[in-house]
Amino acid sequence: MAKRLFLILILFVLGDIYFFQAFSTVFHAAIVHQLYWWVDILLFFGIFTLVFLRRAGHDIQHMASGVITAFLIVFVPKLLALPLLLAEDTFRLFRNFPPRSLYLSETVLIFGLLMISIIVFGLTRGRHFYRVREEILSFPDLPDAFDGFKITQISDIHSGSLSDIKGVRKGIALANAQYSDLVLFTGDLVNHRASEMEPWISDFNVLEAPFGKFSVLGNHDYGDYVPWETDDMKISNLHRLKEIHREIGFKLLLNESVDIQKEGASITLIGVENWGKGGFHQYGDLEKATSALSNDSFKILMSHDPSHWDHVTLEHDKHVHLTLAGHTHGMQFGIELFGFKWSPIQYFYEQWAGLYQKNGKYLYVNRGFGYHGLRGRVGVWPEITVITLKKSMI
Repeated sequence: MAKRLFLILILFVLGDIYFFQAFSTVFHAAIVHQLYWWVDILLFFGIFTLVFLRRAGHDIQHMASGVITAFLIVFVPKLLALPLLLAEDTFRLFRNFPPRSLYLSETVLIFGLLMISIIVFGLTRGRHFYRVREEILSFPDLPDAFDGFKITQISDIHSGSLSDIKGVRKGIALANAQYSDLVLFTGDLVNHRASEMEPWISDFNVLEAPFGKFSVLGNHDYGDYVPWETDDMKISNLHRLKEIHREIGFKLLLNESVDIQKEGASITLIGVENWGKGGFHQYGDLEKATSALSNDSFKILMSHDPSHWDHVTLEHDKHVHLTLAGHTHGMQFGIELFGFKWSPIQYFYEQWAGLYQKNGKYLYVNRGFGYHGLRGRVGVWPEITVITLKKSMI
């Protein structure tokens, strides 16, 4: 992970040096050039300060948000404008490298300003620019009674980051407007502490579903990322968080399963605690959660981290038809247009947003309801997922 982040920083530095060629073609004053580089120097100083403070055990959440925002505004528009400079250099190569075109350099800077405006939209309006994403999944062994059964999935509320009551309520109303049979929440109710969710209980407990509301824990819910004065305080925090799930109306599944009954038939809903690759804790126990289940039951699994699907679920001896996950947020930054999908998070997670299928098993990764770190979303908008189960002919 550290090596990848270092390579990304090197990429941004090289791109910034290259972009400066267009900048210096348009602006000639030395003082303007100095300001250009001082912005970069201060930003990198902020990044290295964050790394130092985090290693020293300090809470850097609020400072990190500002640095990440500045990083996006300063560097990303430059990188996205580089293909225009590369295209120009391709022509200059065959013309013995004449001076850069002032017109094209101005175009590059205007394009950069356009990208900044899009980023500013994401940081101000994007955090509540909710999108409903619908999928219809067909299974030959789905019980007939569940043909057309609708599931609404939300994930990663991160209540400690929320501030706009009107915006949050818009998302909740949109989730209810899907009139699904079941509502499932796939973890990360808070950033760190249960108290972050206290002001939002009355808003989220209006979520409705005739067959119930169920939830699991995410990596942030355990309080692992902040210092606690005593172990008992951390334990009490998790206990309170579990109570809040009940107060919202969620049945919290902790490495266990429950049958959803309809017209004499049933499907099995499984919920595991967080299990993640790399440095994340692996509290999830799929073996325990499925020990009493038969192979022929129709199974839906809630597991916060999508890496659990690749490393555990796919090879598990109990066939899990559909896994619902979250965690990645799509990095809250990327491009999703006309079927094209890209985000830096894909270099860390193979499955990071949307629907995936392997060996007749499905995984859906929700992009998240809230936000964390970056106080907004750019290109990867907050999501409410609606999955309709269909009975297919063999």
